[in-house]
Amino acid sequence: MFENLTDRLSGVFDKLTKRGALSEAHVDEALREVRVALLEADVALPVVKDFVEAVREKAVGEDVVRSVTPGQMVVKIVHDELVAMLGTEGNELNLIGTPPVALLMVGLQGSGKTTSSAKLGLRLSKREKKKVLMASLDVYRPAAQQQLATLGEQTDVRVLQAVMGEQPVAIAKRAMETGRLEGMDVVILDTAGRLHIDTELMAEVAQVRDVANPVETLLVTDAMTGQDSVNVAREFNEKVGITGIMLTRVDGDARGGAALSMRAVTGAPIKFMGTGEKMDALEAFQADRIAGSILGMGDVVGLVEKASEVVDQAEAEAMAKKMMKGNFTLEDMAQQLAQIKKMGSLEGLLGMMPGAQKMKSQMANANLDDKLIARQEAIILSMTLKERRNPKVLNGSRRRRIAAGSGTTVQDVNRVLKQFKQMGTMMKKAGKMGKKGLLRGGGMPPGMMPQMPPGGFGRK
Repeated sequence: MFENLTDRLSGVFDKLTKRGALSEAHVDEALREVRVALLEADVALPVVKDFVEAVREKAVGEDVVRSVTPGQMVVKIVHDELVAMLGTEGNELNLIGTPPVALLMVGLQGSGKTTSSAKLGLRLSKREKKKVLMASLDVYRPAAQQQLATLGEQTDVRVLQAVMGEQPVAIAKRAMETGRLEGMDVVILDTAGRLHIDTELMAEVAQVRDVANPVETLLVTDAMTGQDSVNVAREFNEKVGITGIMLTRVDGDARGGAALSMRAVTGAPIKFMGTGEKMDALEAFQADRIAGSILGMGDVVGLVEKASEVVDQAEAEAMAKKMMKGNFTLEDMAQQLAQIKKMGSLEGLLGMMPGAQKMKSQMANANLDDKLIARQEAIILSMTLKERRNPKVLNGSRRRRIAAGSGTTVQDVNRVLKQFKQMGTMMKKAGKMGKKGLLRGGGMPPGMMPQMPPGGFGRK
């Protein structure tokens, strides 16, 4: 998300930061470009006006003009205003109340409510250790209730058994009663959607709300619908009252303006973002990290969090000890590659690194895709145990056999071995430096990311 906006803003701020001194005219010129970039990214016009004016008021002050690095000061001001626009309060999910507390999921048909309900159920049961019950109130869309039941099986989250002919309000009552009897902490109510907002939909949602008395009413809306999603949010907020927003399909929207407009237009905070099709692809919305990502500063905190989710702490400690002694093998390298695969798409991970936006062309030329790690992993797995533990035995004929077995070329095998050698050298240096030479807490040591040769690995 925000890819187009990041590209535009990077160009604007590159010009600013290269100037030794900034005049008011320079700031005005930059803000005109910022204004156009925000509008092209689908940010609502009133939001753009307020944002640009707030930045200009602070950016033409004496503190900026006389600063040693005025360009960087303007970038910081823009960052802080982006954070303010996105909102820093109320982004946490509210679960305070007498159990079971109800979470009401609302939105239009096709916005991703059912999938989002299952993702949220998984997150609460896995991360928060809550006992969760999900219930489908969608009696109109064919197989809607069966869809939630299937997702419940996939995520191992309890789903209320559907009863033929039962209406939404009655289902909500039964779900809350079942939650009380079974000692549930949270009941997620997945309401029906319509293709467009109508009085019947709003009346039904309001009735369910009154029966369940939810602590959170979350509007699920598709980020790819742009300004339409802002209008939907405004309507639901006025007619039903929403406490938060869950954006879906943010990984498919390069503009991202809807997210920037939501908080300002509705006053309701964005609480979660659906970042992919997998059930664990749900992230808490954090304004400072999103602002940093928009301005090309990356999201190192998010990267570390992803690593901590997939890396076993005990394994990481054992691996660190081996590395400190210089006992790093190709088996260890394969294990690291497997962990990177678990963290998500390679392009997404690299996009979270500071300055990644400026390396986009190099990354594109490298044919960066998720098959890259799979090919490197295949090369190592095509070796015998003896070869993985002692790469020195890998002569020309063995390398040709490995290339044939992994569906790659001898050059690809050589690249992996070269990367392994570089990593081994780095590990020895880190060992001499002591424990501080390695990243702690289960993170990957520098250099663990696979290297992309010019033109990428040969396709087969």
